[in-house]
Amino acid sequence: MITLEYEASPAEWARHHFAGTEMSDIRRVERVQTIAEAMALSPGQTLPQMFADRYDLKAAYNFFAHPEARPEQIQAGHRELVALAMREPGLYLCLEDTTEPSWPERDAIPGLGPVGGRKDRQIGFLLHSTLVVRAWEDETENTARRGAVEILGFADQQYHVRQAAPPGETRTQRQQRDRESQLWLRSTAALGPAPEDPVAEWRRVGDRGADIFESIVAYRTNGHTFTIRATQDRALVDPLSGQTCGYLFATMREQEAFPRVLELALRARPGQAARTAHLSLSAVLVHLRSPKAEWAHQEVLAVRVWEQTPPAGVEPLEWILLCSPEPPSFEAARKNCRYYATRWVVEEFHKGLKTGLKVEALQLATGPRLMAATAVMSVVALRLLDLREAARHTPDAPAAESHLNEVELQVLAAATHRELRTVREVTLALGRLGGHLNRKGDGLPGWQTLWRGWRRLQEMVIGFELAHKLHEFG
Repeated sequence: MITLEYEASPAEWARHHFAGTEMSDIRRVERVQTIAEAMALSPGQTLPQMFADRYDLKAAYNFFAHPEARPEQIQAGHRELVALAMREPGLYLCLEDTTEPSWPERDAIPGLGPVGGRKDRQIGFLLHSTLVVRAWEDETENTARRGAVEILGFADQQYHVRQAAPPGETRTQRQQRDRESQLWLRSTAALGPAPEDPVAEWRRVGDRGADIFESIVAYRTNGHTFTIRATQDRALVDPLSGQTCGYLFATMREQEAFPRVLELALRARPGQAARTAHLSLSAVLVHLRSPKAEWAHQEVLAVRVWEQTPPAGVEPLEWILLCSPEPPSFEAARKNCRYYATRWVVEEFHKGLKTGLKVEALQLATGPRLMAATAVMSVVALRLLDLREAARHTPDAPAAESHLNEVELQVLAAATHRELRTVREVTLALGRLGGHLNRKGDGLPGWQTLWRGWRRLQEMVIGFELAHKLHEFG
């Protein structure tokens, strides 16, 4: 089995993921490994804080400024590892979404474009990621929450600079410009056809931005299954007559719910307390009308997930999902509901990139340099994400199978006064360093808590190693 080595030491992990970086000079390949290791050891620190040696700091700046330091070349080896892993038997969820790393417009960084709303006065770029995870299906739980996954990495990552619309642009001219919807189609092209052997399933999972008819056609053409959230109230057609026979949203709201319901724990949000939602499911096969004559109408399994009796004063949850066609059943609806819930993993990646690694605090002079640094940071952000997933999937695995090396485990055990025997115990101890109280009902520590714990542990390890050297010389 292809391994992505997220549990290796930072140095070993960096060599594994970046040895295939496409550079004309081997010294630049070694440099990106040094940078990745430093970012993994000091997440969220500035570049000057990462490198005590002035030579290494200058070399990092020179690397990001080099013309070859483009994201696709930096991540070439990493993406190849992911592509090889996806050929093995398994269910692979390709979680796809876009985020917008941004900087104040007043900084006037060349190579960036407008992001956010018009009033935000921010510049940046669109980062469109296809994050691949290996999933394990569990048909025993009566819940809509996602299952544990194994983080593989990026099958594709696109860096798109939005261009301001020129004054007086016509609708035809706007359509001829490079549309952001093309990002989804380029991801499909980057993935290519799925393996002919059905034991390896590639399922595309996306939020409402993925509701693009042309993308659905491309999924089917390339043998990809899909679960995406509908955003457009598409016309439906009768497959025999080809005549319009209703619209998606009204049709779904007319369907009877299956007798069983699912539970979904919802986190607290501003103005809303944490609660458990009781979700009803329905499913029906429909044919979406094609917007263009050259495309065939598309048959999909439409799934509705909703609250029939939400608490007073709370907006009820509702998802309408467009899924690969299969006979409608409660299990099919439940399965697609959990696939869609897994999409939250890519949101956690965005949070780790911005909040954990502080990509928007980078102070580099041009857009291409910021993108090069983001390409390295993106892969680094997956290390801690995988640690949390390992605690969900294999909590009773030996502690040695966590991300931490022997020294880190020893220091963590001493700092928390605990014997660390399993991955779960390592995760809880690391969370404790980050402020997790581990009270009954708290569950596993979250992304930010683990990140804080990881940073504090690295500081302790540096102190431990310095003390050991002083003892040797003393």
